[in-house]
Amino acid sequence: MNKPEPICGANPVAALFSRRPGEVQRLFYLAEHKDSVGPWCAILAAARKPYRMVEAAELETIAGTAHHGGIVAVARSRQLTNFDHEAPPRVKFLLILDGIGNPHNLGAIARCAAFFGASTLLIGEGPGHAMPSPAAYRTAEGGLEHLNLYRTRDLPRAMQSLDPHYRTVASSLSRLAVKPSELPRDRPIALVLGNEETGVSPAVLAGCRREVRIPGTGNVQSLNVAQAAAVLLHAFLGD
Repeated sequence: MNKPEPICGANPVAALFSRRPGEVQRLFYLAEHKDSVGPWCAILAAARKPYRMVEAAELETIAGTAHHGGIVAVARSRQLTNFDHEAPPRVKFLLILDGIGNPHNLGAIARCAAFFGASTLLIGEGPGHAMPSPAAYRTAEGGLEHLNLYRTRDLPRAMQSLDPHYRTVASSLSRLAVKPSELPRDRPIALVLGNEETGVSPAVLAGCRREVRIPGTGNVQSLNVAQAAAVLLHAFLGD
């Protein structure tokens, strides 16, 4: 059985009830949210699962953070699909995270991906790689619930598996990188975003056919990875 975890905030909890209502085990909320949580309480009541109005101090303890937004659902943790090298996902746009270590960045990227209509996210797994967590769900504002989530411990090999089906592209600061508008759109794109400090790892970069950059003034070197994700997702999916 999947380990339960708290999902905090009105938007993340709404997305949870929309996409995975059967995974919700309990619901807690502050008095000011009594009316808004009514439909969710009805769902839990029908399933004979508990829900309860609590005081702020207790809700903070349940959430494990003061940033709970007044509503906390406890749900079974979502299991990511293991990447199949023989049968990789086939979508029009695949977003890949290589070494994103901050769960808030993971959540912000997922929020952008869901906003612009990306359906699938592949996450490199291992030390220093953030995975979906209460902090990520909170920052994603429901975005993680709208994505098909895959994981792999061998991202370089995954890039090789994707190459026949996608135009594999790494976000980069290299002078060899092209603007998003200069990238051919004749096939689905698999876009890799790299670590917040070091970028896409050399082994993963070697598996990418092209590199793409966001043109700027040069006053600062680069954007935060979540900001970069928003710009690139808009460039590839926003038209």
